Amino acid sequence: MGLITGILGLPTAPLRGTVRIAEVVLQQAEEAYYDPAVVRRQLEDVAHAREAGALSDAEADWWEEELIARLMEGAQRERD
Repeated sequence: MGLITGILGLPTAPLRGTVRIAEVVLQQAEEAYYDPAVVRRQLEDVAHAREAGALSDAEADWWEEELIARLMEGAQRERD
């Protein structure tokens, strides 16, 4: 980066920093969202809630489908 480019780009430095921070936060949130251990724990929670009667079979089935889809999408993202 040249001197002129550096000087002209200086006013946008805070914006570039903010964008980079947002990218890092998004990446960390996605890693946590698709973490297989977290999804498996949530599947166990759904199973326990179903057994306890806190969720109907239809609700539990819906949650299980959502969580399995998230697990599969996370695995696909790791392959890509």
